Amino acid sequence: MVNKRFLLSGIAAAAFAATFTGAWAQGAPVKLGVLATLEGPFAAGGADGMRGAELAIKERGGVVAGRKIEMIKASSDAKPDVAVNSARKLVEQDKVDILVGPLSGGEGIAVKDYSKTQPQVTFINGGSGAQATTLENPSPNFFRFNTEGGQWMVGLGKAAMAKGYKRVMVIAEDYSFPYSQVQGFMTEFCGAGGKVPVKAWVPLGGKDYSSVIARIPKDVDALLLVLGGADAVNFLNQYEAAGGDKPLLGGSITVSQDVLNYRGKKRDSLVGTLSAGPLADAYDGAEWRKFVEAYKTNYPASAGGYPSPSLFAYVYYVNTKAALDGLAAVNGDLSGNHAKYRDALQKMVLKTPTGDVRLDSNRQAIGTTFITEVVKDAQGNLYNKVLAKVDNVNQTLGVPPAQFKIGSRDVPACP
Repeated sequence: MVNKRFLLSGIAAAAFAATFTGAWAQGAPVKLGVLATLEGPFAAGGADGMRGAELAIKERGGVVAGRKIEMIKASSDAKPDVAVNSARKLVEQDKVDILVGPLSGGEGIAVKDYSKTQPQVTFINGGSGAQATTLENPSPNFFRFNTEGGQWMVGLGKAAMAKGYKRVMVIAEDYSFPYSQVQGFMTEFCGAGGKVPVKAWVPLGGKDYSSVIARIPKDVDALLLVLGGADAVNFLNQYEAAGGDKPLLGGSITVSQDVLNYRGKKRDSLVGTLSAGPLADAYDGAEWRKFVEAYKTNYPASAGGYPSPSLFAYVYYVNTKAALDGLAAVNGDLSGNHAKYRDALQKMVLKTPTGDVRLDSNRQAIGTTFITEVVKDAQGNLYNKVLAKVDNVNQTLGVPPAQFKIGSRDVPACP
C-alpha cells in the first residue's frame, strides 16, 4: 500500500519544483538569433540590418520583462541553402528561442520551410521580401512584420506613367524577390496602359552587364532596375561607361542607402530616379525622425553607419521590435511552444517609425509604401524625398486573392 504521507510530500515537492523552474525560466535570458547576409553582394546591407536589430534591443536596454536579450548573430551569403544551414546552427546548436532573419528573398522561402520542422522556435522575418514566403504554403511559426517586394512597388507604375514613361525595359536579378518587385510594378503599370517589351534577368552577384546593356532598345522610355548592393553599383558603373542615358526607375533595394552611399562619381546617375518602398529618407513623420536620430547617434559614419538608415536597417529594426514588443506583451512567457507569444504577435498592432503595421491571416504585414525620388543634398549626399504615400497596402495589392498570381519570370505580362 502506498504511504499517503510519502505521496503527499512527493506531490508538494513536484509542485515546488514546477514553481521554482517556472520562476527561473521567466528570469532566464532569451536567446535571440539574428541571421543576415554578411557575405556576398548584399554584405553592406546585411551589416546595416544587424545595426537595425541591435538598435531595437538597445532601445529596451537589452531587457524585456526581466529577461536579458542575448543576441546571437549568424551570417549567410544570399544563397537559400547557406541561409538554412546558418538557421539550423542557431536553432539546433545555439538553442535560440526566437530567430529574426533572413535578408534575401530566396533565403526567406527556404527558412520558412525549415521553420515548419522546428515548432519550438518562433521565426520572425529579417528583410526577405519574396511574396511566396507568406503567400504560398505559409508556416504557422513564421511571421513577417515588414511588407514585401510586391507591396513595396505600389504607386511606382502610376508615377512612371505620369512621368511619360510608357515603354519600360526591366533589368532585374533572377530570383524570387525581384520577381515580386517586378510583379508589383507591372500589375499597376500595365493596368495603366504601359508596356514592358523586354525583361533581362541577370544572375545574383553578376560582374559583367555588357550583353544586357547592348540589348536595351532605343525606343524604351526608361529602365526599371531591380538590382541591389554590389550588383547595382557594378551595373551603374558599366552603364555610364557605355554612354547610357535612359532615365531610371529603381527597385526598393536599388535606391537604399547602402547603394546611394557607395563612393564614386558614377552614383550621380541615380539622381532623379523614381522608386518606391517601405521607407523614405526625407519622410517628415515624428517617429521616423526619432528613429533616424537614434540610428545616427548609435551608428555614425565612423562606426559604419549611413547618413540615413538603409532599407535593411529599417526592416530588421521593425521585425526585431515586433519580437520584443510581443515578448513584453506576454511578460516574457514562452511556454507551451510559445502559444501565448504567437497569439500576441498575430494580434499585435505594431507601432513603427512609418506608421502602424498589422498582420493578415498568413502572418504577413499590411502597411505603408512610399513613392520617392532620389535627390542630392548640399553636402553631396543622395537621399529619397517623398512624392506620395500609400497606406494599408495588402499582399495581393488590392486584387481579389483568388485572382492574384505570385510574380515569376513570366508573371505578369502586359496584355
